[in-house]
Amino acid sequence: MIQHPDEDTSSMLAVCVKEPGGPEKLCLGRIPRPEPKEGEVLIRVHATALNRADLLQRRGLYPAPPGESEILGLEAAGVIACIGPGVKRNFKPGDKVMALLSGGGYAQYVAVPEELLMPVPSHLTLDEAAAIPEAWLTAYQLLHLIARVKAGESVLIHAGASGVGTAAIQLARLSCAVPVVTAGSPEKINIAVKLGAAAGFSYKVGDFSEKILQFTEGRGVDVILDCIGGSCWEKNIHSLAMDGRWVLYGVMGGKSVEGDLLGKLLFKRGHILSSLLRSRSLQYKAELIRSFTEQALPHFQSGDQPMSLRPVIDSVFNMDDIAEAHKHMEANKNIGKIIIKIF
Repeated sequence: MIQHPDEDTSSMLAVCVKEPGGPEKLCLGRIPRPEPKEGEVLIRVHATALNRADLLQRRGLYPAPPGESEILGLEAAGVIACIGPGVKRNFKPGDKVMALLSGGGYAQYVAVPEELLMPVPSHLTLDEAAAIPEAWLTAYQLLHLIARVKAGESVLIHAGASGVGTAAIQLARLSCAVPVVTAGSPEKINIAVKLGAAAGFSYKVGDFSEKILQFTEGRGVDVILDCIGGSCWEKNIHSLAMDGRWVLYGVMGGKSVEGDLLGKLLFKRGHILSSLLRSRSLQYKAELIRSFTEQALPHFQSGDQPMSLRPVIDSVFNMDDIAEAHKHMEANKNIGKIIIKIF
């Protein structure tokens, strides 16, 4: 258990990285509380959620964009503490909101441009809301802004039980596409199928690309959402339909590629696309959030409606157990999002 100093009103608790390295390098410290600038809102954070980018940043491999908070955390849910000058939208102190961040989520307060805020659906808890911004906006961006998925198309989603994976399954179904997944265990595949995946295949046992071709009767999939990269490029191209779109958004399986990638891709007339979200402009993120709020957020409704969406939460850790939360993600144990409660 990490001990933390007594609270005062001019500063705040945050998770700090003593030096690049493993989870043991994380500690609680006191830093200045941010003041909202022009067009910003200050949020009292109730919860944040882990992302793979946090692990990379902790190790010194994925620094915050210039001018952004160096505190970890790409999403947050909480209550508006105060409104900065020049805010145009109808927010007020006490409103429950969730936000996409470029950093700063592992802290008691975060200042956020108003364009990056979304209202919390009335029946969701703030823990549940914290599981939405980064994973669901990433999945929505990949499917709709990058791949431009159409009704009836098949979508192969790697890491189908991850935060982005569980979101992408549901969003693909909402768009009347056909999601299929890869995952590392029968339990994770079963969860993906319960969320709406038409089929799931292990990436550890056998050749998933052969199983994809069997499932699609030799045609292959129209879209691949790939966070793995180098280690499965050949199987990806084998799984891809003619004129298919391969969307790369992570390289968990390595950055290097050896072999006839270009020749095989050319033979399929395949499109290789890539995207990151954190480094995008405020204007891009604002448009993404506007579209998501209009098209997807209304489907986070209570009950078992046919087109309802729900965040999948794996576990909840307290802020002072942040090192254990990072170890849990690094062990690939999670199904869905890992939530961090902020004091």
